[in-house]
Amino acid sequence: MSAHAHAPVGGRLVTVPFLVLAFLAAIALALLAGRFVYGLGAVTNLNDGYPWGIWVIIDIVIGTAFGCAGYAVSLIVYILNRGEYHPIVRSAVMASLFGYTLAGVAVMFDLGRYWNFYNLFLPWYAQPNSVMWEIALCVAGYITVLWIEFAPTFLERFGLHNAREKLSRVLFIIIALGVLLPTMHQSSLGTAIVILGHKVSPLWQTQFLPLLYLSSAILMGLALVPFESVLSALGLRRQLETGLMGRLNRVILVVGAIFLAVRFGDLLFRGALGHAFAGDLRANMFLLESALFMGGLALLARQQARRSAQAQFVAAVTLLMAGIMFRINSYLVGYEPVNGTWHYFPSVPEMLVTVGIFSIEILLYLVFVKKLPVLAKHA
Repeated sequence: MSAHAHAPVGGRLVTVPFLVLAFLAAIALALLAGRFVYGLGAVTNLNDGYPWGIWVIIDIVIGTAFGCAGYAVSLIVYILNRGEYHPIVRSAVMASLFGYTLAGVAVMFDLGRYWNFYNLFLPWYAQPNSVMWEIALCVAGYITVLWIEFAPTFLERFGLHNAREKLSRVLFIIIALGVLLPTMHQSSLGTAIVILGHKVSPLWQTQFLPLLYLSSAILMGLALVPFESVLSALGLRRQLETGLMGRLNRVILVVGAIFLAVRFGDLLFRGALGHAFAGDLRANMFLLESALFMGGLALLARQQARRSAQAQFVAAVTLLMAGIMFRINSYLVGYEPVNGTWHYFPSVPEMLVTVGIFSIEILLYLVFVKKLPVLAKHA
């Protein structure tokens, strides 16, 4: 496999799965039309105690973690100088492009006065001490960076080779920003929980949350790569990248071990681990989250498993589910309003919109890999 040659996969675009995904996306768009006409209360179960729900947590907090595939692979290729992973950079950046762009769009769904969103970029409204302001600016900046970083794919597709060469001369600046910005805002997503104080269970409330959120984002971004690799190989009838993914899984194992060391070291140091055996919902969700992390890493610890496409896929799914649980638990399950009288469970429209957002991501993936030189060519 060449490190630099990419080509469209080709094949039929409109298939039965494509039409099903388009139908789910259309339902989501119809529900969002009602949200923008009648307000958040018409389609969500949000309330004063729970001002954010699954649109924030899944579409943004979790969606951007999935979108860290490009960030994590860029760290390995461009910072650690591991050129062997260069063939997967472009597809990883595309995953980041979809995750972050749709997360940026999803922010608009959850804003009460969405028509005032542009105030974020006006200097006289700047709030430098606000972690949410920093997250918003970094995410907006990173979306711009990702589109520029992915631009060579479009330039190659339409034969604009001179423009491609000129862009390549300054692309190192864009790549540097692409490493800096996610480091800032992924850690700040953890800081946003720190400021909630005692409203968050001791199982998740810690000063180490910025580090935990950053390391879990890298872990999820890396795990998404073998997940996508195996699915694309099966769905698009491509050669399995078992050898390359096996080497990448060693990196995943190290990052996961660091995450768990910090996670449980902090719990032991604070004396908070006893809350895990309280027998309530939060304790059980923590145990499930921990079991998923440990199970996925235990599978990758076996050298034979790292060489098996099936084991690579199972481990990737397990670790992605673990990362999802960690973020849902820390933002929603582990959170409790002061008076304890508020309750939240997502409405059906909220869930359908979330399904529709992920359907749009898969639709875009199919369009891009079939029409653009995204995936590396096989020899």
